[in-house]
Amino acid sequence: MECLIKGKILLLILLLIGGGCKKVDDLGFRIYTIKEGRHKSTHTYSTTKNKYTHFEARFDSSVIYTTINPDNQLDINKLYGVSDCGCDHGTNSMRFGWRWYNNQIEIFWFRHQNGSFDYGKITNVEINEENTYTLTRREDEYVMCVGGTCVTLIRPCEEEYRSYYLYPYFGGDERAPHDITIKIKKI
Repeated sequence: MECLIKGKILLLILLLIGGGCKKVDDLGFRIYTIKEGRHKSTHTYSTTKNKYTHFEARFDSSVIYTTINPDNQLDINKLYGVSDCGCDHGTNSMRFGWRWYNNQIEIFWFRHQNGSFDYGKITNVEINEENTYTLTRREDEYVMCVGGTCVTLIRPCEEEYRSYYLYPYFGGDERAPHDITIKIKKI
């Protein structure tokens, strides 16, 4: 019950902040820019009861970066996902993550479960390549796919709740070292 109350308070705050309209290119991709010195790409708020999130994403060369602290190069940036279990995303959520490491874009699953987080690598993708991503919430598991590579993970709740989308975010400790652009198109 406490989780639901916290989730409703967070939703109210996000509604009060308001949403920003992002540009859409000729192919229907929404353009998200994480500005230099920032973490977030947007304050947009959008909810869903859909158990299936399906989108295409494209990274350009702006995702190449070097962190100030070399250890932070291992941090997982967030691509796209949803809150879950009627909670705020810091309590329960699932999303795709990414980082620039060893001269390549690595794609991860990134899960908050009961206030703790964990993650694991799914695959690598190329710069300027469109890739299809799917996140399916089943009764007791998540299935996350990038192209034909899929992983299955435990979901901490079985009930269905309205969730809110989580958009591109840079960092852990450090903020974006320069403007970073990511394109996403819901399918």
